[in-house]
Amino acid sequence: MSTADTIGQFWRAWRDRLNRQGIVTATLDAKLLLAHALGVDSLTLAVRENEQVSADAMLRANVLFERRVSGESVARIIGQKGFYGLDFELGPATLEPRPETELLVDLALAALPEGGRVLDLGTGTGCIPIALLVNRPDATAMATDVSAEALEVARRNAERLAVAERLNFAKGDWFDALDATSDGPKFDLVLSNPPYIASAIIRTLSTEVRSFDPLLALDGGPDGLTPYRAIAAQAGCFLKRGGAVMVEIGYDQGEQVSALFERAHFVNISVRKDLAGLDRVVVAHHIGENHSALLSQD
Repeated sequence: MSTADTIGQFWRAWRDRLNRQGIVTATLDAKLLLAHALGVDSLTLAVRENEQVSADAMLRANVLFERRVSGESVARIIGQKGFYGLDFELGPATLEPRPETELLVDLALAALPEGGRVLDLGTGTGCIPIALLVNRPDATAMATDVSAEALEVARRNAERLAVAERLNFAKGDWFDALDATSDGPKFDLVLSNPPYIASAIIRTLSTEVRSFDPLLALDGGPDGLTPYRAIAAQAGCFLKRGGAVMVEIGYDQGEQVSALFERAHFVNISVRKDLAGLDRVVVAHHIGENHSALLSQD
């Protein structure tokens, strides 16, 4: 491609190359990446189809397209992903928010009482608590992550989406960032989209996932259930009476994760399906003041 290429010719040439790579979203990807390189939106790109692409813009675009050819997702290249009608900044230490996780937000919004308080474990971009707080101005939240880099991304997202005053952050592995004493923080809901892929399976995932998503956010241990064991064992110490845990799961983990919460003396446990009809979220309710005592007897 030369500097004589028009915008329309340029993105179509890259569309064809992406098609040859087997990328099913080649047309959309080509338009989005060129628009990003030019600093315009999709509508402006369409209106300017017959304009020439400058040498500088072509160089910027070619770098972005080569990254896409290597398997990196458009969202990671652009550094932003939409979730629950909001745009979230991404970083190397965060997963891309995915549409199926929106079910977790839907369920939390329906269950959260007026003035409720939420804990999100392994927050990544902060997409779960931020989406919830944007839609519930009466609510407050705490978000934890083991990665300081991820927490910085989440803070920036909270500030840009105007919920930073109602969202606190703490660094630590699952509940380690919080005070578990009797006068420590109590929440109406504990939410999490934890790593749930078995360690040996990660190498079989698509290049887009295994090469560019952070391993910490993918690896759920030998059987994919390690984070759920930690959450089930400790969540009762941080929940108000009648509160609930809601965790995203892999499509084949509903029975196993439910059993973990049952053994931890949660009640009214249910598995909720996503729009594709796959098991996606386990909901488990806290039995109240005797929860810790029951656990100590096991």
